Amino acid sequence: MAREFQRGHKARISDLTAGTDLYVGVQIAAPGLTFDISCFGLDADERLSDDRYFIFFNQPKSPEEAVQLLGAQAGDTESFRITLDKIPPQIQKLSFTATIDGAGQMSQVGPGYVRIVAGGEEVARYAFNGSEFSTERAVMLGDFYLKDVWRFAAVGQGFDGGLEALLRNFGGEVAEEEAPAAPQQPQTGAAPGASPSFAPPAQAAAPPAFGAPAAQAPAP
Repeated sequence: MAREFQRGHKARISDLTAGTDLYVGVQIAAPGLTFDISCFGLDADERLSDDRYFIFFNQPKSPEEAVQLLGAQAGDTESFRITLDKIPPQIQKLSFTATIDGAGQMSQVGPGYVRIVAGGEEVARYAFNGSEFSTERAVMLGDFYLKDVWRFAAVGQGFDGGLEALLRNFGGEVAEEEAPAAPQQPQTGAAPGASPSFAPPAQAAAPPAFGAPAAQAPAP
């Protein structure tokens, strides 16, 4: 049974699972709003010192594929594959964030969650809802961070400003204004229409060994 986290709770990942090949699913939704869900790979000073570790829809994986954006899977709005033993030593924290694309505020979101799946079983879940936020346009959902061993923290911290402001907060550089690129599904090397071998299929009687179990979408 998955361990339920509240905001501010922390745990060693090794206390949740012996696995190092993890699936992280995020569910977040609000009427009329769209969200950009990203992962920032930060150094010991909690800075984005290498922008190749800013994982989002236009850059769906880190150089050694320790962090991969998978897209919507098994009821999750967005999902990631995290391979802990591939993360290079200069990366000390992975911060999972959600930002509103356009107008809106985080108080409008319905029930959502961040969940960790290992070996096809959900081992941790942090649930949140809009009543925990106000006018923020972004939220830092949860972190994987290295403190002797890899740990998970349920953060749930709202942030004023959108994705660009969040990027600047972590020390990243925002590109000059260009025509916006259309969001696209990350390229995983699979044939068109096929799910990655470790990811949960759209419909299946039982999840594969790595994949996430089907998650029920939160009530509107």
